[in-house]
Amino acid sequence: MKILILSCNTGEGHNSAGKALMEYARSQGDEAELVDIMMLAGKHVSRLVGGGYVSVVKHTPALFSALYRIGGLVSSDRHKSPVYYANTLLAGRLKKYLDEHPCDVIVTPHLFPAETITYMKKKKMLTQKVVAIGTDYTCIPFWEETDCDHYVIPHASLIDEFAGKGIPREKLLPYGIPVKPAFSKPGKKPVARAICRIPEDAKVYLIMSGSMGFGKVNLLVAELLTKLAPDEYIIVICGNNQRLRKIMHTAFGRHPQIRILGYTEHISAYMDACDVIFTKPGGLTSTEAAVKGIPIIHTKPIPGCEEKNLAFFTGHGMSVTGRNLSELIRCGQSLLHDRERQDEIRRNQRETLPKDAAANIWRFLRKLTGEAVSPDLPPDARS
Repeated sequence: MKILILSCNTGEGHNSAGKALMEYARSQGDEAELVDIMMLAGKHVSRLVGGGYVSVVKHTPALFSALYRIGGLVSSDRHKSPVYYANTLLAGRLKKYLDEHPCDVIVTPHLFPAETITYMKKKKMLTQKVVAIGTDYTCIPFWEETDCDHYVIPHASLIDEFAGKGIPREKLLPYGIPVKPAFSKPGKKPVARAICRIPEDAKVYLIMSGSMGFGKVNLLVAELLTKLAPDEYIIVICGNNQRLRKIMHTAFGRHPQIRILGYTEHISAYMDACDVIFTKPGGLTSTEAAVKGIPIIHTKPIPGCEEKNLAFFTGHGMSVTGRNLSELIRCGQSLLHDRERQDEIRRNQRETLPKDAAANIWRFLRKLTGEAVSPDLPPDARS
């Protein structure tokens, strides 16, 4: 089976979901390729789209919030939006790519390729089946104007929301958000602590600001350091935000109880090394932490879908949060020393989110393309 996974460079979460499926499919002997659809129009367009998105979210969150809410009000399964028409411009380039790189099935963890594909299906430019993957715990605006053959959603409790927006119920597959195998399997804390150069018996906070380095991480760290006990350590991951990393190194780099990192491919190991994690409520990072079994303190969400993610996680007892910086730190301190509460959160995480989403999606793709599948294929949303 040849799988084409189409994503877009607007944050690392969508790519992470695509990479998780790609890694699993390849481990089973199938072919899988992840492509940024905007790259079909050139590196400049990819940088423009990705950079523009990041800039708006990062520097003018109020504008992003307004755009998100407007999108939620105007999006419909009955008429198309400017988002749809913008993405139709890539249809010719994608058709050419598919002609030159044939595949059996297309998967997209991002709305933009789904919009392009919808146009192509309407114009009879596409023969492959298409499976979309939602990477947030809500139906984001404009999913309902797409026409994919199936939609993988994060949880069965979201079926009514997606169906209520106009996506046919029989197309919804509540398999969960795929994460890489490294997150699905428990790691060995002593090994991770050795990699991170942290004493095995220490208590460790992990602070993540997302792949793009959002949030007032420097203020959180500064306040937390004033309350740090001798046996407590902090690991900070700044993502791609080089400016934040420089600020953090200048302010805290010499402190013996803190490690400061930029973007890293070894998030799983750092999660294994920690006891609790501070992170914004992005769909992927939150899912990775929960599948890994890390007690989560959710920081302030980016307005829009992250607010829904936060509500989902706290509502299912998989994370805690605070209204301001002081409350967040109190939550983190309390959780770090409350083993019973940690165990309760881990139990809720295990009972709510599947560890095998990537495997289940892969098995469904095998069935969809007529390939041989194992008898334990999970039932779809219709059964």
